[in-house]
Amino acid sequence: MRRLLLIAFLFTTGTMYAQVDSEQEKAFRERAAKIGQDTSKEYGWKHSLVTGLNLTQVSFKDWVQGGENALSYTLWGAGSSVQDMEKTNWANNYKLTFGQTRLASQGLRKTDDEIFYESLLIYKLWVVINPYVAATFRTQFAKGYKYSGDQEIAVSKFFDPVYLTQSAGVAYKPIQEVTTRFGVGVREVLASQFAALYTDDPATPLELEKTDIKGGVESVTGLNWPFAENMLLTSTLEMFAPFTKLDQIIVRNDNTVSAKVNKYVSVNFNVTLINDARVSPRTQIKQTLALGLSYTLL
Repeated sequence: MRRLLLIAFLFTTGTMYAQVDSEQEKAFRERAAKIGQDTSKEYGWKHSLVTGLNLTQVSFKDWVQGGENALSYTLWGAGSSVQDMEKTNWANNYKLTFGQTRLASQGLRKTDDEIFYESLLIYKLWVVINPYVAATFRTQFAKGYKYSGDQEIAVSKFFDPVYLTQSAGVAYKPIQEVTTRFGVGVREVLASQFAALYTDDPATPLELEKTDIKGGVESVTGLNWPFAENMLLTSTLEMFAPFTKLDQIIVRNDNTVSAKVNKYVSVNFNVTLINDARVSPRTQIKQTLALGLSYTLL
């Protein structure tokens, strides 16, 4: 009788442990499947391209309060090509902008002009801090003038000047919307006809330098923040300090607020600040507010 009770007890206990073990294994598999599903990622290339046209027109006829007819336009395009792999992230960003305005009988004058390209390769070693190498290119399409009364003085043209940077260091991404990087690099300015304005060294008055190459410390911080359903704030703060003059920091800060009215109409407000003592002793500021058409190609 005791033997039968012992066998029944062992059988019941074994069944209970088997059921508990089975339930634990099932729960473990469900968690593993869930984690695998959450962490699964599609690697490869992702491309985006947005283009737009901003127009402003003012016309007067028999207008007692005064004013002058004006017409301005800005064509722009911005895009990116990003290859995200398990160990690397290679991001390529580019922006093209060109705008002109006609005020009364003054003819067309350039108001906006930029060719920009950036390539950033990050090697994924850790979660938020990783090494990187980067290169940037910036120039303009057309001839630019400085106006003084009825006089126009040429100060730039296509590929004159050209700004190039190459750098390497560590990138830090504390949150999804913010990326910052810090490293060392080389900044090159190339010019030809306007070398006296951008690349010439005043310490050598008998020689006209057409290149200005400096090694230094680089810091770049980018913000991409969709703070409302149809509004986006993008900001880039670039700083470069040459090793020979660490107290003379070259700063470029580009800030844009974009509001999407509907699928094709958008409002853009941009403020750009440049502090480069080599070009101007004062901080350069450009501000634009535009209502225009935009279309997403990719």
